[in-house]
Amino acid sequence: MWTKFMDVPDGYAAEIWRELLRAEAVSVRVVPPIEVGAMSDAREIWVPNGKTHVAREVLNKI
Repeated sequence: MWTKFMDVPDGYAAEIWRELLRAEAVSVRVVPPIEVGAMSDAREIWVPNGKTHVAREVLNKI
């Protein structure tokens, strides 16, 4: 199962978070809005349930 980890303001920030979390061996799903739009639209970042603690530690490091 996947857990919503955070909201980000746009697709560019989502890509940065995806790369950062992947570097720490955390799988990431970036969910765009229902109406597919531009990279300037907000996104949601989802991580697996078993990796939320790792994602939080990465967030705390920053």
